[in-house]
Amino acid sequence: MNRICELFGIKYPIIQGGMVWCSGWRLASAVSNAGGLGLLGAGSMHPEVLREHIRKCQAATDKPFGVNVPLMYPEIESLMNILVEEGVKIVFTSAGSPKKWTPFLKEHGMTVVHVVSSSLFAAKCEEAGVDAIVAEGFEAGGHNGREETTTLCLIPAVRRATSLPLLAAGGIGTGDAMLATFALGAEGVQIGTRFALTRESSAHENFKQLCLNLNEGDTKLLLKKLAPTRLVKGGFTSAVEEAEARGASVEEMRALLGKGRAKKGMFEGNLEEGELEIGQVAALFRKEETVAEVIEDIMTGYRQMLTRLTDGSASC
Repeated sequence: MNRICELFGIKYPIIQGGMVWCSGWRLASAVSNAGGLGLLGAGSMHPEVLREHIRKCQAATDKPFGVNVPLMYPEIESLMNILVEEGVKIVFTSAGSPKKWTPFLKEHGMTVVHVVSSSLFAAKCEEAGVDAIVAEGFEAGGHNGREETTTLCLIPAVRRATSLPLLAAGGIGTGDAMLATFALGAEGVQIGTRFALTRESSAHENFKQLCLNLNEGDTKLLLKKLAPTRLVKGGFTSAVEEAEARGASVEEMRALLGKGRAKKGMFEGNLEEGELEIGQVAALFRKEETVAEVIEDIMTGYRQMLTRLTDGSASC
């Protein structure tokens, strides 16, 4: 049996990324009900809002789901206690070292997965005692590793560095892409962008429609002095590019970013002033679908490509 499916108790080795302003209880429960693993994105939720989403997700699905926790979250202690109090069983951590919180989570019976951008960090995750690793290439939307390593280079490097169950992320939105990462050593995929653009996503329709009309090259990795972030090119990104080009300081970049930029763009639909985070793979998709349609399409594409490769039709 696939180790990812076995670890989480799911039908398909497809995990929905826990994205800020997109990953509420409707999206997470829909992914879990369709056979994948849905994740609530705690990064854009106050602790009590997260509690509400956990309870609504528990009511909407009897399947496993989890919570993504950025470890630099300002109220991290409160959030971790809520995970315990609400009986959360699966936690994906990111944006920080897993060493501090992994023992706490595992003491409370949780399965812990950490997101990395390099084989060095993958080895540190294994030392910290996590149950699985997400290796995310820089094609991904939102916050990225400083190494700027692509997914196809990162997966085999991480596979050599650890024997833990491995999920591939970054630039994956189709079944054939999933199969490609499996050939390199992954056992499952974490998909953000395609799920962010589904009907059940809590992202604003303006944001979804903008992203469903992107072409290659319409996103860029910026904000490298703060935390490298892949953004849709536009009003805000032009201001960021201008500031970075003239060598703006970290303090100036923080002031430019301000507060609530991501909420303004992705959740409220302000496409000029908002921070619009999405992955490169958005350029492959043109219509808003349901979660069930997306998962069916991914699994159909995976099986068709696997058949094509194994029946000799793709041989030289």
